[in-house]
Amino acid sequence: MIDVDIDTRLGAFHLRAAFAADAPVIGIFGRSGAGKSSVVNAIAGILKPARGSICVDGRCLFDASRGIDLRPEARRCGYVFQDSLLFPHLDVRTNLLYGHRRRRAAERFVEPARVIDLLGLSGLLDRRPATLSGGERQRVAIGRALLAQPRILLFDEPLASLDAPRKGEVLDYIERLRDDVRIPIVYVSHSASEMARLADTIVMLADGRCTAVGSVEAIFGRRDIDPDDIRETASVIDARVASHDREDALTTLVFDGGKLVVPLIEATTGARMRAIVRARDVSLALRRPEDISIVNILAGRVRSIDARDGIVDVAVAIGSALLTARITRHSLRALAIREGVEVHALVKAVSLDSRGEYG
Repeated sequence: MIDVDIDTRLGAFHLRAAFAADAPVIGIFGRSGAGKSSVVNAIAGILKPARGSICVDGRCLFDASRGIDLRPEARRCGYVFQDSLLFPHLDVRTNLLYGHRRRRAAERFVEPARVIDLLGLSGLLDRRPATLSGGERQRVAIGRALLAQPRILLFDEPLASLDAPRKGEVLDYIERLRDDVRIPIVYVSHSASEMARLADTIVMLADGRCTAVGSVEAIFGRRDIDPDDIRETASVIDARVASHDREDALTTLVFDGGKLVVPLIEATTGARMRAIVRARDVSLALRRPEDISIVNILAGRVRSIDARDGIVDVAVAIGSALLTARITRHSLRALAIREGVEVHALVKAVSLDSRGEYG
């Protein structure tokens, strides 16, 4: 559990952030300048709030009223910045072991060999940072943070300086880390695709305030959040890879309620994926249509209808998943759609590729 309730001023900027979340990966999400980095800096002890408290897994790191303010090194936070900040005069091996050597044996829960294997660093150990690609440097930075034996890992826009192929590479390794090491992660980003792929709980920030806290599915489906912050209303469906059809270049994903066929992705059978379906890419029919090119036709029942500003969002329950379709008021009336009605959702596009990004 991470419990943050802080209040401070940074020049003209007023940060007043309060949230509590209990999840393997907590995503702090919002536009540039929303206060995301300030929040993680406060958790790490780099920024001292004027008022409030910060607790991680029941351990108080900061409490202004009680005079508690643990030193950064005592907080046991592993921090990965936007720039890797490796020691340029040290090789990869020495960079990795920098924090590890400063921890007592009793405090160590992960060993160098495991981290080197997990992050694919065995071929880089004797090289200097200047000879590495951006993605390689970030992998080393992640390894160094983890080998410092932290109680929590903080990622502050770790992919912001990388090109698309390197982002996909590093995301793959962060996923491995999340699934293998299992320590709490706070991940800061303004990228919706990174949030959809990594986060379990999202904390939305805007102008120094927490505007929403919830699951990826709940946050992406909300219309009361500025659409510029999440691009547009969308549904997120947790699924697993069922099969590949390489002849037709298709992959089948299954979830509780049905299946989705998407363009071929390079993922092992059984791998967990998140399918992002934009509301504008979903149409509704009262009967299952025939002779149609759309492959993904899912039977469900209308859960709720949100009609305002000339736009109608219809939430359809499909098994345990909730899929939102954006239709016109004319279609709502013509089809007599109401809560409880059985419909078929026609999914025109599933915005997912091997990096889990928007299409």
